[in-house]
Amino acid sequence: MKKLLTLFCRTALLALLVAAWAAPAAHAQGDLLGQLEQETKKDAPTQIVDATFKATRLINGHTVQTPGEGTMVFLISHRFGALNSGAYNFFGLDAATLRLGFEYALTDRFEAGVGRSSLGKTFDGFLKYKAIQQTTGAHAIPLSVTLFSSAAIMTERMNNGIDYTLGKRTAYTYQALIARKFSTDLSLQLMPTLIHRNLVINEGEKNDVYAIGAGGRYKLTKRFSLNAEYYYLLPSYTADHYRNSVALGVDIETGGHIFQLHVTNSTGMIEQQFITQTTGNFFDGYLCFGFNVSRNFTVKQRARKI
Repeated sequence: MKKLLTLFCRTALLALLVAAWAAPAAHAQGDLLGQLEQETKKDAPTQIVDATFKATRLINGHTVQTPGEGTMVFLISHRFGALNSGAYNFFGLDAATLRLGFEYALTDRFEAGVGRSSLGKTFDGFLKYKAIQQTTGAHAIPLSVTLFSSAAIMTERMNNGIDYTLGKRTAYTYQALIARKFSTDLSLQLMPTLIHRNLVINEGEKNDVYAIGAGGRYKLTKRFSLNAEYYYLLPSYTADHYRNSVALGVDIETGGHIFQLHVTNSTGMIEQQFITQTTGNFFDGYLCFGFNVSRNFTVKQRARKI
C-alpha cells in the first residue's frame, strides 16, 4: 500500500511538472493562432453584405434595400378593414384601400419612387439613398444606413370649411433606416422618423411628429421568411390620440415576384398615414389583412466590366 501511495505521489508530481511546462507553450500557441486569425482578417478582401431584406418594403415601411441600377419596381399594395368587423362587411374585405407605386434605381445606391393611394386620394413621391453599406473583410462596416425622404399630397375633396390649399395638404417624412444582417437568416432594422404636416386641425396638435420604428426579418427557407414591424410614437398629442403601428407578416419569393402577406392595425400605406393616423388597437383584436406584390423589371442593362 505504501509503495502504491509513493507511486501515486510521484505520478502526480510528474503530471504537475508536465502541465507547468506545457502551459506556456499552449498559451504561446494560442497567441500564435490569434495572430494568424487577425492576419487572415486583415488580408481578407472587403465584401458587400447584400440582400439584408428581400424587398424595398419591410411591411408598411421601407427597408434599407434599393433595387439594382436600372431596375424598375412595380408595387401593388392592398389593405382591408378589420377582420373582426363581421360577416356583413365580409370580415373587412369590403373596406379595401389600394396603393399603386413605381420605383426606379438610378444607381445601386440611389432610387426614386412615386405612388397614389386611394386613402385620401393621396399622391406621394420619395427618394432613397444608401449612404453606408454593410461590409465584411479587412475594413468591415457593421451596418447599412439608408436615408429616406418623401412628400405626400392629399387631394380628396373636403367640405368642412377648412382652407385646404395645396400647400396645406402636403406632409413630409424624413427617416434614417439603420439595419444589420446578422446572418443569412436574421436581419434587424431601426427607423428613427420625423413627419412634418403643414396643416393640423386640433388644438394642441403639433406639426411635427417623432417616432422610432423597429423591425426584422427571419428567413425560414430559401423563399420564405417571417417579418415584423413596430412604430412607437414619442409622447405628443398624436401619441395620446392615435395608436402605434404594428404589423406581422410573411415574405414569399417566386422568381421575379415577391408576395408579402400580413396583418396590421394600419390601413394607410405611406408613412404619413400609418405612423400618424392609425386608430385601431392591434392587441385588442383590430387586425387588418393586407398584402404587397412587387415585380422587378430590368430597364437598363448594367455596363459590363472589361
